[in-house]
Amino acid sequence: MPGFLKITLAFLRNTWRGLTSMRTALVLLFLLALASLPGALIPQRSLNQSEVDRYFSDYPTLAPILDKLGAFEVFSSVWFASIYVLLFISLIGCLLPRCWEYYKQWRSKPVRTPRNLARMPHYEKATLDASVDEVMTSARKRLRGWRMVEREEADGGRSISAERGFLREIGNLVFHFALVGMLISVAGGKLYGYEGQVIVVANGSEFCNAGTYNYDSFRAGLTVDGTQLNPFCVRVNDFDVKYLPTGQVESFRVDMQYQADDDLDTNTWQPYLLQVNHPLRIAGDRVYLTGNGYAPQFTVTFPDGQQRTGIIQWQPVSVQTMLSQGATKFDPPGVLDDVQRRQKQLAITGLFAPTATFDGKVLSSGFPDLLDPTVAVDVLRGDLGLDSGRGQSIFGVDQSMVDQGRLERVARKNLRPGEDITLDDGTKVRFDEVKRWANLQISYDPFQPWVLGFAIAIIFGIGTSLTIKRRRVWVRVVPNPEPDEPGSARTVVEVGGLARTDQAGYGEEFTRLTADLLGTGVDHSPESRAVAGPARERKS
Repeated sequence: MPGFLKITLAFLRNTWRGLTSMRTALVLLFLLALASLPGALIPQRSLNQSEVDRYFSDYPTLAPILDKLGAFEVFSSVWFASIYVLLFISLIGCLLPRCWEYYKQWRSKPVRTPRNLARMPHYEKATLDASVDEVMTSARKRLRGWRMVEREEADGGRSISAERGFLREIGNLVFHFALVGMLISVAGGKLYGYEGQVIVVANGSEFCNAGTYNYDSFRAGLTVDGTQLNPFCVRVNDFDVKYLPTGQVESFRVDMQYQADDDLDTNTWQPYLLQVNHPLRIAGDRVYLTGNGYAPQFTVTFPDGQQRTGIIQWQPVSVQTMLSQGATKFDPPGVLDDVQRRQKQLAITGLFAPTATFDGKVLSSGFPDLLDPTVAVDVLRGDLGLDSGRGQSIFGVDQSMVDQGRLERVARKNLRPGEDITLDDGTKVRFDEVKRWANLQISYDPFQPWVLGFAIAIIFGIGTSLTIKRRRVWVRVVPNPEPDEPGSARTVVEVGGLARTDQAGYGEEFTRLTADLLGTGVDHSPESRAVAGPARERKS
């Protein structure tokens, strides 16, 4: 049993050491980036279920295999979470010992001056006509700002050990701790944040963040149940889009109003001009403009004279020309019997072109702006299947109802604003006008300021780590052992240097440093050497 225990402890110790090594952390970081690729390339259920369904229909053999691997729910899968957690443990496990080691280095004194400075990568020696105290005073002044310590040598000389660049390791630690903080902040945003999409017609329609039922799609964090959303309301009054002659969009501008906090109690609306990349920040949420389209308005006049007006967004099928498709649905008024009501429901389906072009009688669009709005409609009458309990798209009708003969086409015509079509029972369908709709994305992430702060810290840390170099320098000053020789200088000075990290650029710094300490300067002419004292040995 003791032998088994030792083997187990050794295995756990080696596993921990391997997991908390920087190499393992880098491998896990690479694996995390690699594991994120399926989430970017394959549609995710949390973002777009319809795209996932389409993927299953397009790839019926591959999709079930990917589904078992969690490819359609990458960021909530067990294997992605495992990489995430292991990366946390690895980074924290390797950073804490490094902090302790850095603390001990910071508290310790610079290392003693090596006995043989000539073996250093950078070295220079000279004899000066100055006393030891004068040279040491000059050296201390030149090395001001360095961590240094002065020592007495055994041969009666004195030395200075100095080092610089400790901020490099601080930058390295800041970078890695900020990376951990950013990962934690992103995870916190997924836990406590939410994101929703809603389409609002630009005719004064309103949206209130009162519950998930007001959204067209909603993705909640793991701790969000949708019952305590930040209260606010927005009203979309107008939507202005400017196009270049090529049809490319020049600008989007949404004239809107909003109310939050005390404005909700007083019913006060504040104006705001919403633009792309300029979100409305309100009540802790952010409102983005992410899309737009057209919503044709139809008025149906039934045989008894009652009217119903419907306006709903139609789906663009071409981003370049904004050709759109959709369905506007109506229930007949005054019909109390469910059977009769389902037999007389109407659906106006077809294509809408903001600038009509025709290939024969087939409608298309030649420009995305409202230059010649035209709609090609099919009027369907019968049971729309709205009471069947099955969900259906707002952009179309239930095709099964058409296949069963319960929903039949009763008219087809191209209409421009103000034109109408009369059905066989006297019902009139008029195409009134067209409004734009705006697709708004409402996002809440309480950790977003933390993500920004850690991102700034990452840039600061990596910048500091790359620009600052760790380097050491030693100065040894001893009296000239042959002071009685005619013309001899009084002090022998040795300067050695060592770059602890990448030494690129340290040679130039060392040359300037020794030039100041030894008085050699940059001019090595015989006249200057006679004044400053010759450098008998030099290695740099």
